[in-house]
Amino acid sequence: MNTETENKTQEVISKKMRISGSEAVVRCLMAEGVDILYGYPGGAIMPVYDELYKFRDQIHHVLTRHEQGAAHAAQGYARISGRVGVAMATSGPGATNLITGIADAQIDSTPMVCITGQVPSHLLGSDAFQETDIVGISTPVTKWNHQVTKASEIPEVLAKAFYIAKSGRPGPVLVDITKDAQFGELDFEYKKCTGVRSYIPVPKTNPESVKAAAKLINSAKKPMIVWGQGIILGKAENELKAVVEKAGIPSAWTILGASAIPTSHPLNIGMVGMHGNYAPNKLTNECDVLIAIGMRFDDRVTGDLTKYAKQAKVIHFDIDPSEIDKNVKTDVAVIGDSKDSLAQLLPLLDAKSHDSWLQEFKDLYAIEFEQVIKDDLHPTKEGLTMGEVLKQINIESKGDAAIVSDVGQHQMIACRYSEFNLTKSNITSGGLGTMGFALPAAIGAKMAEPHREVVAIIGDGGFQMNIQELGTVFQQRTPVKIVVLNNEFLGMVRQWQQLFFDKRYASTEMTNPDFVAIAKGYHIQAKRITKREELADAVKEMIASKESYFLEVCVEKEDNVFPMVPSGASVSDIRLS
Repeated sequence: MNTETENKTQEVISKKMRISGSEAVVRCLMAEGVDILYGYPGGAIMPVYDELYKFRDQIHHVLTRHEQGAAHAAQGYARISGRVGVAMATSGPGATNLITGIADAQIDSTPMVCITGQVPSHLLGSDAFQETDIVGISTPVTKWNHQVTKASEIPEVLAKAFYIAKSGRPGPVLVDITKDAQFGELDFEYKKCTGVRSYIPVPKTNPESVKAAAKLINSAKKPMIVWGQGIILGKAENELKAVVEKAGIPSAWTILGASAIPTSHPLNIGMVGMHGNYAPNKLTNECDVLIAIGMRFDDRVTGDLTKYAKQAKVIHFDIDPSEIDKNVKTDVAVIGDSKDSLAQLLPLLDAKSHDSWLQEFKDLYAIEFEQVIKDDLHPTKEGLTMGEVLKQINIESKGDAAIVSDVGQHQMIACRYSEFNLTKSNITSGGLGTMGFALPAAIGAKMAEPHREVVAIIGDGGFQMNIQELGTVFQQRTPVKIVVLNNEFLGMVRQWQQLFFDKRYASTEMTNPDFVAIAKGYHIQAKRITKREELADAVKEMIASKESYFLEVCVEKEDNVFPMVPSGASVSDIRLS
């Protein structure tokens, strides 16, 4: 937002006058610094859209082609910028179409405010046209929600919504506003929310817990750190790096924690989880102190909990007390903001190196390289691999691109092989695993940070779940780069069917349309490649383009992603083939 726009925004916020509820909604958004929101209009939210039209110089509304696309775009905006994403929809089906994106944001701790229209309050409960109890539906998947039935409630409720969404452990909030509240009048005054009774977003860190953690770390012979997205959400990248380097601790990351420390850092030992790297998975069950920071011990990370890190003392740093001992019993819990907690920890740590322990990770990486990575990145087979596509993107983007991946085999490959030099560079659906996430999320990410290269990595299955958002790319002229890795299968499900269901490929083979023709129909530059000798030039052309670009890469149909921890197995049982 430029200075002139900021001045205009401040002027309309500060005016004292009696206004409609719908105008109050727009003024509240401006007061919170919202410059972009994503949505789809309809009857029950039309008064707010009318006001948005009047203030279109202050807030840019992006018309997505589906409300799910609006939610995912708001997520992408939030994930790369650290600001609150905003999505808006009408009542009934418009509101329910937001739910998948809201649930995704809840489990991945993404700050988002969703505003929905609702039928007039006197019709609530009457099964009126496009009436749905969105507050009841969204309660399990929101951090907080509220229905507004009076215009006078709007400023206070929206201020509270933004505060709750972005404070502490972030998450999605939904505000449902009846149509009569939008038409009603109020004496407008906006005060930003600075606290909610009984809600403690950031618990105070106990210094004794930090001391206990430091004592365990200093005495460890084989310490290992696993960090998650809490580092990125807490803006604690520098503090983590300082702790890792001073204590000399090999450090791994969850999918959502990727990019907090550059991929090339010598103490970055790779990704944990079902398709993570061999060494950090295997040696989780050999470390003597496991330090978990801003991660929630998801089942895809731990595998069989009865066999997870039983030999280790466990230290858990987290802002959310409910995560402590939820899945893994901890010996020391440090509750609080990661940036503050790690800053307190740093001076208490002994400066060390764990060279022989680090060498164990390097030795196992060498095994993984020979049996898996070499074939993924330097294949000798005729068909293209997903890994070599990511390798070429790394070369052309120099590791500075934000990679927005969908869900499936390509997601695991993107997380494993992307080079991340900058934080907030890996944007994907982690906890919910939402196919269709990447295209709209990439749109939101590119709009939030237009100076960054944003590359969406999508499978042919997930691409078709929100393919209509190519229309948003076209209308908004968003220069996002879209790569579809086409293996003509729902690849991850097919891999499981091959390994565990005797190759019964039930409903996983895809008969796909002409993706390039569809992209060109939306006036997007598009190319399809099938041969290795075409890859380098195609990726170079895509990254060099100043406009949106669609690249379809036809890859091996039945390649699998390894390593792999079979479902329900111990992380020690990780397979290389």
